[in-house]
Amino acid sequence: MITTPTSRKSVAIIGGGPAGLMAAEILIQGGVEVDLYDAMPSVGRKFLLAGVGGLNITHSEAAAPFLARYGQRSAELQPLLAAFGNEALQEWVHGLGVETFVGSSGRVFPKEMKAAPLLRAWISRLRASGVKIHVRHRWLGWDDAGLLRFDTPDGEISRSSHSTVLALGGASWAKLGSDGKWQPLLSERGVDIAPLEPANCGFDIGWSDHLSERFAGSPLKAVAIEFKGQRKQGEFVLTKGGVEGSLIYTFAAAFRDEIKANGSADILLDLAPGKSLERVLEDLKRPRGADSMASHLRRKLGIEGVKAGLLREEISRDDFNNMDKLAAAIKSLPLKLLAPRPIDEVISSAGGVKFAAMTPELMLEKMPGVFCSGEMLDWEAPTGGYLITACMASGRKSGLSALEWLKNL
Repeated sequence: MITTPTSRKSVAIIGGGPAGLMAAEILIQGGVEVDLYDAMPSVGRKFLLAGVGGLNITHSEAAAPFLARYGQRSAELQPLLAAFGNEALQEWVHGLGVETFVGSSGRVFPKEMKAAPLLRAWISRLRASGVKIHVRHRWLGWDDAGLLRFDTPDGEISRSSHSTVLALGGASWAKLGSDGKWQPLLSERGVDIAPLEPANCGFDIGWSDHLSERFAGSPLKAVAIEFKGQRKQGEFVLTKGGVEGSLIYTFAAAFRDEIKANGSADILLDLAPGKSLERVLEDLKRPRGADSMASHLRRKLGIEGVKAGLLREEISRDDFNNMDKLAAAIKSLPLKLLAPRPIDEVISSAGGVKFAAMTPELMLEKMPGVFCSGEMLDWEAPTGGYLITACMASGRKSGLSALEWLKNL
């Protein structure tokens, strides 16, 4: 149960994504006045984009493996997710009148698969509760008197509040509001920020024109990637200049860091993960009669289309006609990743306000009464519902922390 502060106070929330909206919900329930500001013409724009192909709100896996998805920031996020994890998030969605289901991969989706109905219901509930939403208000920092500055269609304005929750997002998809322009506003106040970097991103390889023109956009299904002793199976997409997709995203942080350290990342691609090297070689050496090598690969190993194109791209003609070397390439095709895609076109970003710059309550050490939440914090996670879950858990925490802080004013 949320305790109402002893006297009515006001809180400004800057950012209308899932973290900011969740903070607003907690704060309005706590009996404070809530003004939410967003630079865009409407709130939740990136949230809506995430739901275009089916809104994946969380994942149904157990707590331990779920927490492990946050890698180096698991310890910092553990208390937030323990208080509001995947099960709590599903119950919250049901409270909005939205039914959910668990897909075959364990991912959790709204029954209608869309983000818009959920967002509409949420905003309607927030407005009915008294949250005041101000769009087209771009935050400019603080003035000399400590007031919040905003650029609006009617010019610059200043607003006061007893506390502030920042939920400004990362730096991916700037046209939807996450542009990272908040960084200097906090840096100049001494807040320690890890540089924002691409996360859940594609990578450049530099294909030939032939491969790009013929297979860009083609999915590679039932494949596995091995990198530095880790092996994972799934699927991804060949792009005009490289690769992207769910299997790539699971390795994205490791690939990015390897490229940063050594200039490139060398990975191994298994085009037939369901068969051993010995079985692949055995199938390749079977008599093929009048069949072409292309037909032989297709019939015996299911290697066709983009998979066959990749083999011809990456190995020599001589190796392609040498069954031992061809088998080795099918099971362990080397690919060199050269660079992550630009941050503005990726799904999410890494880096942000360091946890060491905040108290455990997510309040900035150097700015009492200012709390941070969501993707602007220094953490990252793969796709699969983990991003939205942690954003909302941190938004909830910042809202609760602001309520507690207001009690002592």
